[in-house]
Amino acid sequence: MDEYDTPLQEAYVYGYWRELAAFIRTLFNASFKTNPYLERAVMTGITRVSIASGEALESIFSDLNNLVVVTTTSEQYVNSFGFTEEEVFAALDEYGMEDRQEEVKRWYDSFTFGSKRDIYNPWSILNYLKTRKSSAYWANTSSNSLVGKLIREGSRDVKMTMENLLRGETFYTEIDEQIVFKQLDYSQSAIWSLLLASGCLRVESYDELVPGGGRWEYGLKLTNMEVRLMFERMIEVWFRIQREAGADRMNVFIIDNGLKD
Repeated sequence: MDEYDTPLQEAYVYGYWRELAAFIRTLFNASFKTNPYLERAVMTGITRVSIASGEALESIFSDLNNLVVVTTTSEQYVNSFGFTEEEVFAALDEYGMEDRQEEVKRWYDSFTFGSKRDIYNPWSILNYLKTRKSSAYWANTSSNSLVGKLIREGSRDVKMTMENLLRGETFYTEIDEQIVFKQLDYSQSAIWSLLLASGCLRVESYDELVPGGGRWEYGLKLTNMEVRLMFERMIEVWFRIQREAGADRMNVFIIDNGLKD
């Protein structure tokens, strides 16, 4: 099941998360746990809702067991989530574009899985090979409504951090890969964890805070030029909407107060 969490993200954005979560929980039980015709299944998505104590009522996975979770920091299948650099450069050679390696690397490289770097987004590479033009192909495949909501409605610190990331700076934080949707309203760590899981951020470095303590601090940067352009366009739209809304309010004020000629 690909992108199992996309409907859940939309439900969170538009305010019907609990209703959909109850339905999805029942669907997963019937499809994966009690289905006599299914031996095993693979589910992909960018959010993993915690099944820890106290979150059971919220979790869509509470009816399932024996789950093996592979995240962006796991070492399993690190070569299986995208094209490797060797594969991309070989494709460029085949299409007669061997002189564009640096351009492609700047735009579409830098996804990381575990310790494996230089993973490329397949959708973007396929479109680049087809059009022979750099553009934000992957960013245009969804509305990015959840990511946009979190940054737009985030605290001043969230907005300042995003501004620094757009300048190319590195941001250091702990990461919690068991994202709980309701934490997104108040936990900055959950926001950056989601952006990492969605591919908007990449791991530049990581260090254990206390030796043997199991807590790690990650150095995060925007993944590549494609992601940066996506955020720049998103922010430009927000400012344009604000300007237009301000102009509309001014027009109403002028008319209501008889100031128009």
